[in-house]
Amino acid sequence: MPKVPNIRVEPPGPEAKKIVAKDDEYIVKATKTAPLVFKKAEGSVIEDVDGNTYLDFYAGVGVLNVGARHPRVVAAVSDQLGKYMHIAGTDFYEPLQARLAERLAKTAPGNNKKMVFFSNTGAESVEAAIKIAKRGTGKQCFLDFLGAFHGRTTGAMTLTASKWVQREGYTATLMPGVFHVPYAYCYRCIYKMEYPSCGTYCAKVIEEVYFETQIPPNDLAAICMEVVQGEGGYVVPPKTFVKMVFDLTRKYKCLFIDDEVQSGMGRTGKMWAAEHFDIAPDIICSAKSLGGGLPLGATIVDAKLNFDRYGRHSNTFGGVSLAHAAALATLDVIEDEKLLDRGTKVGKETKKRLEEMMEKYDIIGDTRGLGMMLAQEFVQDRKTRKHAAKSRDKIADMAFKKGLMLLPCGKSVIRYIPPLNIPQDQLDSGLEILEDCIKTVNRNRAD
Repeated sequence: MPKVPNIRVEPPGPEAKKIVAKDDEYIVKATKTAPLVFKKAEGSVIEDVDGNTYLDFYAGVGVLNVGARHPRVVAAVSDQLGKYMHIAGTDFYEPLQARLAERLAKTAPGNNKKMVFFSNTGAESVEAAIKIAKRGTGKQCFLDFLGAFHGRTTGAMTLTASKWVQREGYTATLMPGVFHVPYAYCYRCIYKMEYPSCGTYCAKVIEEVYFETQIPPNDLAAICMEVVQGEGGYVVPPKTFVKMVFDLTRKYKCLFIDDEVQSGMGRTGKMWAAEHFDIAPDIICSAKSLGGGLPLGATIVDAKLNFDRYGRHSNTFGGVSLAHAAALATLDVIEDEKLLDRGTKVGKETKKRLEEMMEKYDIIGDTRGLGMMLAQEFVQDRKTRKHAAKSRDKIADMAFKKGLMLLPCGKSVIRYIPPLNIPQDQLDSGLEILEDCIKTVNRNRAD
């Protein structure tokens, strides 16, 4: 790859503008972050169609934990391509699928036997979890948390409570029986309390108030949680909160569904973020980085929740062989390159540097994260904690023009999620660019 970062033409350049215009004309509106038009990506480096190169601090929206086109992932896909691409794995059998299921099942926390349902995306893995929970418990209701994001299909979108724009126009047709309560977002506690003097009130109030007034706990099929919230702002809750909520599922004999689409596959320094909280979820939803760059979702479930008969749930492409080959190679890379250890070590060092920036620039209200799942929240004033969304966006846009790709989340948060194996010199360069952008915007506020 060419020198990185290296901005030869201010982005978007002339070739990029042509593609952006065609995209605007023919592609249905979805989500867009920046006018970056890819030519090539490798490791932590992106090259655009105008010859600019960028550092990747967003890992393909959390997909590329082992980097773009890791040689072992490419080799595995290439080898599989010479055999067969697809077999409809829900109808037929193959070694790759069985090996991957066994391997994933054995990574999940807890001593009980696990089984796996494969799909294509995170939303599909959540939809499978919903159906498995309903069939496995015979109950229909779910409890989730404000700020949660689980996807945009109907069931997953019903569990989601991240941004109103994701639900607008669909509220009358959402899945019934879903309740939302406040999450342990300690920086912005909805109850105006401080941890730990609050006694983790946000967990206590579920049973003491919500179960007493509107949520019949005996009707709950499951409590669903991102143990580290993603789109909601990379919010890390206290360990006591997660444990207390988990204990409610044991008390009321419902399931604990752990959505690890963003936080799994080593992103937090452990294979699954749930391991930080000493819980063993009944169901884990995975996707994004699982496929090493190819679409793949997995719902890992307690074997006791296996469907009672064939046909209860299925799909066509969940068993796509190329993605399974890529996933097995991705797991090999994580293990052989010791990326869990590296994610822990480099994550601590990076978080320290981010905290040092916070000491210098009061536009940063909070720095948080686990492992290499890190974020900063930008505010207009540290006392009022009023969101600084425009300044956040200005920082991200300035970084893009300097050759650093960032990804926002929440109302005024930027997440920092480079590949777990990003070379140290590239990580350092990216952090230098980031600080320069924060310094400039801190001096010239946009909000």
